[in-house]
Amino acid sequence: MRFIHAADLHIDSPLRGLARYDGAPVERLRTATRSAFERLIDKAISERVDFLLLAGDIYDCDWQDFHTGLFFRGQLVRLEREKIRVFIVQGNHDAQGVISKQLVLPPNVTVFSSRAAHTIRLDDLSVAIHGRSFPERAVDEDLVPSYPEPVPGFFNIGLLHTSLTGRAGHDTYAPTDLPTLSTKGYDYWALGHVHAREVIAERPRIVFPGNLQGRHAKETGPKGCELVTVEAGRIESEFVALDVVRWSQLVVSLDGVHRLEALGEAFRQALDPALAGAMDCLHAVRVTLTGSTELQRLEASQPGTLAAAMYGAAQDIGEAEVWIEQVRLDLSTPLDRARTAQRQDAVGELVRLVDSIVGEEAELLRWAQAELGDLLGTLPQEVAAGDVPKLNDPAELTRLMMDAEATVLARLTEPGAEA
Repeated sequence: MRFIHAADLHIDSPLRGLARYDGAPVERLRTATRSAFERLIDKAISERVDFLLLAGDIYDCDWQDFHTGLFFRGQLVRLEREKIRVFIVQGNHDAQGVISKQLVLPPNVTVFSSRAAHTIRLDDLSVAIHGRSFPERAVDEDLVPSYPEPVPGFFNIGLLHTSLTGRAGHDTYAPTDLPTLSTKGYDYWALGHVHAREVIAERPRIVFPGNLQGRHAKETGPKGCELVTVEAGRIESEFVALDVVRWSQLVVSLDGVHRLEALGEAFRQALDPALAGAMDCLHAVRVTLTGSTELQRLEASQPGTLAAAMYGAAQDIGEAEVWIEQVRLDLSTPLDRARTAQRQDAVGELVRLVDSIVGEEAELLRWAQAELGDLLGTLPQEVAAGDVPKLNDPAELTRLMMDAEATVLARLTEPGAEA
């Protein structure tokens, strides 16, 4: 017996703020969730699985029209023609209290009720699938105790949308814990809600497959499903990557790199591990340049130089498609701060001022609130939703101060500048 376990498809999830990125592959990004789901259906058919489990959050929110639902239904019809059954629980994003429009799904599809947990028996496979959908977005009770007892002699699967004991970046819904799941007596728990793949336990096997397609720079790495084979009660599970856009965050060290021409090679060395085995994806990359380099002086005098070099390096990669979503700088110049601070000129005064602010966390936070608080409060909503400084993050504020210092130092030390 074989089945696929997937979750958190978030089909047609709205991707906001793409207009801020010149040259962004907007259409590829917006259709990525659909393309990944089509790959899932292709995989189910090619592997001739017996059924597909979807553990919630098929959609991201209520549909504006029926196009999203009809796309999803059309893919399920492909499975019906291959006699592949589908079992679904609804999660917080697609709960019955959230999705107002309705479509009649094909007869091969079972959506578990939100009123009570119940069991579907597949007698031809000796499989029992237990599940319950969310009645509304916010479910704060543990649903597991209400799940039916395992069917004796069957392979028992629990289909559940849950945050378990809590996961960073995810709201707490249908909370439960490992002992509660383990003592239920099921053989496999097909979980959803958490977007990072995580194998919680082996006996019973308890798995978050992660979401099917990363949607932004915080959802990095391969995304896909679990392909599960059960033979004589023994479980073999394989993760299958299905994403069409692969998000990565790269840290490129420029320590000792002082020539602009060397940036391309440094970028390529950092990128190679992300490209391995995924040449058919669009690679969306957020780059952070770190380290101590004389190139910081060039960037300070000609802002945007290093980002342009990164974009150029991405263009030179021929065997894979790479789009740099953003370039962040966390650089410093090889500056003898103690010696420079002793100078009795504008350069020394600047270094002493910066050291006094960043040297005390309380002073740094006070300065940020005084100098930036009112300004950030006046930003338009579309700008504020992006990457703006966090006034309670000393590390980020320190980086901001050092960038500002480098810019001023570059101006002060330009030929003809008066110190």
